Amino acid sequence: MYRLEYQISFEKSPSLCGVAEVDAGEFHLRLELPEDRIVRAQAVLHVDCAADEKVFINGYQTWTLCPEYSREDYIMGARHMPKPIVDYFGIDRYGDYHFVDYPEKKGFFHGESWCYFRLGERYRLIASLDEKPGYTLFSYDHEFSQLRIERDCVGIRCGGEYPVFDLYFADGTEDEVFDGWFAALNLPPLRGEPMTGYSSWYNRYEDINEASIRADLEGCAAILKPGDLFQIDDGWEYAVGDWLETDPIKFPHGLKPFVEDIHARGLKAGLWLAPFCCCKKSRIYREHPDWLYMHEGKSWYCGCNWGGFYSLDIDNPEVVDYIERSFKRVFDDWGFDLVKLDFLYAAAPFGDEFETRAGRMIRAMELLRRCCGDKLILGCGVPVMPAFGNVDYCRISCDVGLDWDNHPVMRWTNLEHVSTRHAILNSIFRRQLNGRAYFSDPDVFFLREDNLKLKPQQKHILATVNSLFGSLLLCSDNMGQYSEEAKAQYAQLLRNRDAKNIRVNADTWLSVSYELDGVTHTLKIE
Repeated sequence: MYRLEYQISFEKSPSLCGVAEVDAGEFHLRLELPEDRIVRAQAVLHVDCAADEKVFINGYQTWTLCPEYSREDYIMGARHMPKPIVDYFGIDRYGDYHFVDYPEKKGFFHGESWCYFRLGERYRLIASLDEKPGYTLFSYDHEFSQLRIERDCVGIRCGGEYPVFDLYFADGTEDEVFDGWFAALNLPPLRGEPMTGYSSWYNRYEDINEASIRADLEGCAAILKPGDLFQIDDGWEYAVGDWLETDPIKFPHGLKPFVEDIHARGLKAGLWLAPFCCCKKSRIYREHPDWLYMHEGKSWYCGCNWGGFYSLDIDNPEVVDYIERSFKRVFDDWGFDLVKLDFLYAAAPFGDEFETRAGRMIRAMELLRRCCGDKLILGCGVPVMPAFGNVDYCRISCDVGLDWDNHPVMRWTNLEHVSTRHAILNSIFRRQLNGRAYFSDPDVFFLREDNLKLKPQQKHILATVNSLFGSLLLCSDNMGQYSEEAKAQYAQLLRNRDAKNIRVNADTWLSVSYELDGVTHTLKIE
């Protein structure tokens, strides 16, 4: 049982304070609030944490690094970087840095939506049941054994009953606590099924055209099975934000002929889009400046990709109409079966006095689900819990790289940077989402020898972790160039799906063990 002390502060009215005794199961704190604006809604719990106990707090969006931490660890923010560099590259726009403080103190961790304390095989889970009234912000301070819970609802106009907190508390094994939480969430049944396939991004990146995609399709068709996915990633469009036509130089005949060929080979066709943003080069940026999301009189800069990109305003009916027309083009005219929707965090950097930041993000995800109908959605670059129930597949990690842990300068930027090592960590520590929230996408693996800096053992770790903890198993190679050895490795990865007794050891070092065909295998993570 926990003793929860809460306080809700307002602009003009006296604060409301109280204490609640909380036991296992659902906890809902609903209070009659005055006609006012909320300044802060927070609660404090005393949570003892043993010296060797691990703490996990979910990171803001899919790319955000969030492993288990010990009391000697800390979470890096952006305060160590010169502000002109942060502003120029938009380093603080990829995560929660613009609305959450990072003290960068040993033994202090924060995140959103759920957290747990793990001692051996015992889990103490504290999780949100509803983020629409505001993200549930968790922060734990080892020094004071204190867990602070805040509702991200600053500035919200209130009056009458308000859902201050909706939480779930559980103590037990990993399966017991997470099965209980997802039962309480009562999400829609999962659609789709585990899937294998190919993505064009991590070999060719934006440098794709009719010839290169045709070559990869020929190679994949010899190895992939009926029902597998062939996904065309970024680079097919002239500019990010312009989704109604293909790049006339790269794809002069459009994408429909490719979809017909993909289908003729028995494969599903997937396409990448970033529906809530546009880059400076795009036509909609030049011709529709009124479509951009504005904050304090300026268009909201989302980051430095593609030379800089900006949020679109989903409250503008013309933007919604454009998004709807884009999906009709992709599904009805071109015939795609799945869309990979990326950089989705751009939809909701802020809320307003009537809707929280999380509420806006959930509304944006519901818009996508409505536009896509019964077609499959792979979410990416999205705040994690708003994707629950709205996507069929979802990334659970940052992008992998062609090396192990990126350039030292990039490791200094933010928790969302490209890193194969970070992707592996998130695939392991967000493993509980797979098959519960959606089918997890741990990003791609590699079996090729060229255009790659990963060592053979690193490739093996990445591929094996993906096959054990993900349900979307994609490579990014020209499979037609696979050697016999690579083909055998690929077949083994598919067989890993039959693995049993998968166990994670993260107490002294990080390793994964599993049984296959009566043999126990152990994988030590560097």
